[in-house]
Amino acid sequence: MTIGGRRRVPQAASRHPLAKRYARFTTRRRWWIIGGWLVGLGLLLVAPPVATGGNELASIIPLDSPAVASELRSVAEFGYPLSSRTAVIQRDPEGLSPYVQAESVLDAVALDQRGGTDYPLLGALPLTNTLRLGGTSGETNTAVLTYLFMDPTSSFARQQEAAGRYIAAHLERPQDHVVGVAGSIPARAQQASLVAEYLPRLELLTVLAILLLVGVTFRSVLAPVIALLASGLSFVATTHLSETVGGLLGVAAPAELEPLLVALLLGVVTDYTIFYLTALRTRLPEHDDWRDAVTEAVAADTPIVLAAGITVAAGTAALLAANSPFFRGFGPAMALAVVVGLAVSVTLVPALLAILGPRVLWPGMRIRAPSAPSPQASTGLRRMRPSPQQPLVRLLRGRRTAWASLLLCVGVLGLAAIPVVRLDLGVGFTSSLPDSNPVSRASAAAGMAFAPGITSPTTILLEKPGVTSDVGALATFQSLIGQAKGVAAVIGPAQNFTLKAQNIVLARSGNAARMLVVFDHDPLDAVAIDDLTALRTQLPQMAARSGLSGARVSLGGDTALAEGLVSSTGGDLGRIAVAGILVNLLLLVFFLRALVAPLFLLASSVLALTASLGMMVLVFMVLGHHEGVTFYVPFAAAVLLVSLGSDYNIFGVGRVWEEARHLPLRAAVLKAVPESSRAITAAGMTLAVSFGMLAIIPLTPFRELAFAMTCGILIDAFLVRSLLVPALLLVVGPRSGWPGRALTRSTSLAPAALVGFRASVPDAPPLPVPSLPSPPGLRRAPPVGPVTGRLAGGLTLGVVVGGALGVVLARWRRHRRRR
Repeated sequence: MTIGGRRRVPQAASRHPLAKRYARFTTRRRWWIIGGWLVGLGLLLVAPPVATGGNELASIIPLDSPAVASELRSVAEFGYPLSSRTAVIQRDPEGLSPYVQAESVLDAVALDQRGGTDYPLLGALPLTNTLRLGGTSGETNTAVLTYLFMDPTSSFARQQEAAGRYIAAHLERPQDHVVGVAGSIPARAQQASLVAEYLPRLELLTVLAILLLVGVTFRSVLAPVIALLASGLSFVATTHLSETVGGLLGVAAPAELEPLLVALLLGVVTDYTIFYLTALRTRLPEHDDWRDAVTEAVAADTPIVLAAGITVAAGTAALLAANSPFFRGFGPAMALAVVVGLAVSVTLVPALLAILGPRVLWPGMRIRAPSAPSPQASTGLRRMRPSPQQPLVRLLRGRRTAWASLLLCVGVLGLAAIPVVRLDLGVGFTSSLPDSNPVSRASAAAGMAFAPGITSPTTILLEKPGVTSDVGALATFQSLIGQAKGVAAVIGPAQNFTLKAQNIVLARSGNAARMLVVFDHDPLDAVAIDDLTALRTQLPQMAARSGLSGARVSLGGDTALAEGLVSSTGGDLGRIAVAGILVNLLLLVFFLRALVAPLFLLASSVLALTASLGMMVLVFMVLGHHEGVTFYVPFAAAVLLVSLGSDYNIFGVGRVWEEARHLPLRAAVLKAVPESSRAITAAGMTLAVSFGMLAIIPLTPFRELAFAMTCGILIDAFLVRSLLVPALLLVVGPRSGWPGRALTRSTSLAPAALVGFRASVPDAPPLPVPSLPSPPGLRRAPPVGPVTGRLAGGLTLGVVVGGALGVVLARWRRHRRRR
């Protein structure tokens, strides 16, 4: 083909005619697209979001769980709860004055007599260590612990404020030795506070990292600006829309959601921007007019980006298959984030590329004037710039080396996955906080004065007609419980008969009794949860040995709720795994028009996932001596890594499928893998840094998730997509495309295709290629008029300033709503 008197290498016709038309539409209507997004952003910022009406406790624990039902029956029998999630800790290691202890008890009794006039504080129950409860603590007369009972429908922040008011009203003197407030609710409130405190820092550092990585990758000044504009617009739109959707559905978003949205949005949108920029950089030397290069790049990558984005959105939406409200709260928000980011990526990014053209790659790619073709270029054997992946591709030139590479990858990943068998789950609201946090200090003081589980003891409820008449049997039952593994102390009828008059452990109806069980580990960590599970199986036998056969025994409290949450998480694993794998498999089958390749591609993603989880267990549980991993981390990492792995599958294997339309499979792999691997490596580095930045939030779950995601993404980008998947394609051969015919149909090798193959793979075996001159260079872009230049510059500046103001306004509105 000759254009302007010069010969160029023809490109294969697009497999998607719609993509060609869409590319022409976005490039021609570029100003309308940018203006539409600015108007839409303005409308989102002006429209007030719907206030969330959800319950924060219900967003974590299902309110129909057996533990909640046990607590409700306990309140119905006694008229008073025994499970408290907030406790005020007073401790003096040298000895707490008896007068201070007595006054603290009287303050709690006075609050009970007033009937909870300080909403949401409903009552209080004091406990001193005058008599040792048992367990590991050797202290006596050093501490008072006051359980505060709150309205469970109130927010965590309001409950924490009520605890602060109680301390200010009754325990403000220095001799009261108030250490602080402990319990699951204060710990949860502190988690939300730390997330809000470190979120601006996370956003800033992630943005700076993206600017640096994209700028270095493309050696460009404007390329990272485009990635930042697309990511910022997606983040502002998603944040506003997720608040509105959450308010309409009445679901309170978990505190962990917003940092995950930051990492996911900035990473995914930057990935798609990198795909477009890579396609443009590849096609610019092949076209005389850079506008044709932009159109072809958009046409080639838009179907791939669409398929990849839909795969990630559908994969994250698979969390809706869970029963746990915690996971169901994550799923829609993350899916919405990916959908919004996808919409921005396939509209705003092509429009900006159509405006800036090759200038977006300045100064890394300069526009050169036409020059005479060199003798090397005239043969069509001009070498491309070597890529880091080319040495890996050389390993795949023979079938034996492909088999060796395949076995090596599977062996390494399988070895890394071995520690996953030791994975144990916990909730760990308190243990996830830094040691310097006030709630951590108060919990540690309570553990030294009583036992580690004292801040959230477990309530055992016995229900049987006339059960309170046999105090001896109840005392025997209490003694047997105290001998169980992991139990530090039991408070019940055997402790002090004066409790009967207060109607705390023996119901006036005579049909119910209850006890408090204190474990010797943090009540929300994996060890205490395992001990409670073992105790639950022994309770019927203990009741029979105590003479309480036929009594209904149930458990309430934070450890019982955590046990139910962890067990439901294990049950959700099957549903989430089946839903996620089916969704990703169906989308891969639809995109590749094959069944065999999607099966081993998905298997490679699962292998990379188990390897990353195994390394996380090794680092945090084996080497770091953590009792367990936070319950939601493995499943959030699993959904994200499998979905993002399918994302890279579509980009990398999609390139091979396109090349296989006019090249044999081995030649298609050797030609497509270096180009796609460069883009996947750059995208993977950006995405890994985006998720790795989560580690700056000083909470254990974010550091676990940051490590798992960073490890999994780097394994996926550098090992799985660059070596394992090409090896699988070469080992399986054309059968990878079964039952489709994409890899088996006979095609003639066009001279241009052979030239492109030879140019892409310098060490490929010699092929009979006719002598064709290569394009001498890029035609100098037409001069930009002063009006057009001012418009482009003004629009770019306006988008930057508008996006910055939008972020500031959105954060100011959120701050006002929190106040």
